[in-house]
Amino acid sequence: MKFDRNTVIGFVILAVLFFGYFYYTNQAQLESRKQTAREQFVKDSTAQANAPKVDTAALRAKEAQRDSVINRNPVGAFTPTGNAPEQLVYAENEVFRIAFTTKGGQPKSVELKKFRNQDSGQVQLASTSFDKISYKVNAGENKAVPITDLAFSKVDSTKNADGSTTYAFTAQSADSARALGITHLYTVRQNDYMIDFAVQLKGADKLLDQGAMNLTWQYTAAQQESALKYEKENTQVGYVEDGEFDYHTIHKRNSVNFDKDIKWVGVRQRFFFTILTAKDKFSSGSMEWTEPSSDTNIIVQSTTNLKVPVPIASDARVDFSLYYGPSDYKLLKKYDQKYEKLVNLGQGIYAFVRPLNKFIILPIFDFMKGFVGSYGMAIALLTLFIRLLISPLTYTSYLSGAKMKALRPEIATLKEKHGNDQQQMSVEQMKLFREAGVNPLGGCIPALLQIPIFFALFSFFSAEVGLRGADFLWAKDLSAFDDVIKFGFNIPLLGSHLSLFTITAVVTSFLISIYSMSMTPDQSNPVMKYLPYIFPVFLLFIFNSLPSALTWYYTVSNLITLALQFVIQNYIIDHNKILAKIVESKEAKNEIEMAGKNGTNAGTAEKVKGNATEK
Repeated sequence: MKFDRNTVIGFVILAVLFFGYFYYTNQAQLESRKQTAREQFVKDSTAQANAPKVDTAALRAKEAQRDSVINRNPVGAFTPTGNAPEQLVYAENEVFRIAFTTKGGQPKSVELKKFRNQDSGQVQLASTSFDKISYKVNAGENKAVPITDLAFSKVDSTKNADGSTTYAFTAQSADSARALGITHLYTVRQNDYMIDFAVQLKGADKLLDQGAMNLTWQYTAAQQESALKYEKENTQVGYVEDGEFDYHTIHKRNSVNFDKDIKWVGVRQRFFFTILTAKDKFSSGSMEWTEPSSDTNIIVQSTTNLKVPVPIASDARVDFSLYYGPSDYKLLKKYDQKYEKLVNLGQGIYAFVRPLNKFIILPIFDFMKGFVGSYGMAIALLTLFIRLLISPLTYTSYLSGAKMKALRPEIATLKEKHGNDQQQMSVEQMKLFREAGVNPLGGCIPALLQIPIFFALFSFFSAEVGLRGADFLWAKDLSAFDDVIKFGFNIPLLGSHLSLFTITAVVTSFLISIYSMSMTPDQSNPVMKYLPYIFPVFLLFIFNSLPSALTWYYTVSNLITLALQFVIQNYIIDHNKILAKIVESKEAKNEIEMAGKNGTNAGTAEKVKGNATEK
């Protein structure tokens, strides 16, 4: 295309006009925005001028007043328990019902659903005003307060996927500048006596000093059984320090110091156990306990001080667990924390019977109980099993007794021969026993063997929680003595009652003594002659305050002994045959002696001896 001069000039004029239009329009819009801004500035300035003046002095006074209130508050920025009504939050599962209080955000009482106390109510643990779990926090300037003085008024609960429920108790600081908060979390699981307990600290570096929580656990073991003295004798404190279990009976000492890491501490009454466990261990601490006077229903009160390391950070969490439940060996062993070691299946000088209880008595008793359903019958079957187990030794004992009975005429002849010469009489009697192949101590072997069994059962029946409240025949509680006969007054060494199972144990022991004495040669020593009859009398005083389960076991054992003695002596052992063998043995011995005197060679003597042995 060819442009002439006029065309070019026309395009230039159009371009100038176009750019001039846009420049003018833009400047008009800019001036409009500036005018609007000036009008808004004038408006804001007028409003600010008309607004009331800020009194900075009053503001400072108000802040000072707030700080003064916080400082005057005994718990600093937190809400004291006296300023908030106590709320009780109840949680329960199949085995217990626990009441939590907002005062300190902790358990107030625990009821065990499967166990009754002496008043036919539920057994209660940690339910006195003495019981508490506490630690101090920095609630203000130079103000360290125990958490038991704080109101944990904010309460929440959460149902977890595994069926457990978590209860959260929170104490929130009113000082927004410090942003402090304490939350206690309790997780209650289904059919479990163990409770998970966690402390969450918001502003942990301000609440705690030097990254440590100084925890105090106070616990009261209240009387749960009828015999206060026996319950005290079976109450202990236990712990795991540096991975090793240890324990103390409450009346033997009253304190212990922990210099190494502590995994858990606990107080075990006869049948109930309360334990505080740290998931990451306590670093050190101490424990002390006192026994109140006998006119109270308190077994022991313990105070445990423990140091818990806490990460130095703005937020921190410390995990514990609490056990409120029975002192059940099998149940405690499932937790794999050595809790079961405090169950008395054999301790101290009787520790040698613990394996017997763990691996023989306990499994067999559980099997028998599952088989018959009755604790009394389970004890009877357990006794029968034990007696069958040692029956070979029992038979040897009875055989020895039968031989001694067969020798009674010859022993009587020796007495006439030696008169009052006791030394010569003993020599000749032992010679006679050797000739007849009689072991005079053979009858003692089963009795000696039953001593560790008795000690094992003594520990087992004193610790088996299943016996608590189990009735059998006239006994209402196999874990305690049966007081069918009540005197109404106290007899020294005997008490204010007479146990009927003790009477049956003593009577059957007396019958065994009579039968045993009829099987042994007459004793010239009056002490040995009457001792078997005196022993059952001692049992009366020893057994009268022991658990009915033990005296029932002893009664059954004695009845089995009498039955075995009668059957073996009358239907198994042939006394005439025994006497004939004794005579043959003596004749063979005499032949050997005569052969030796007449110069018979050694081969002939040995042949005679061999023939006697075969006979």
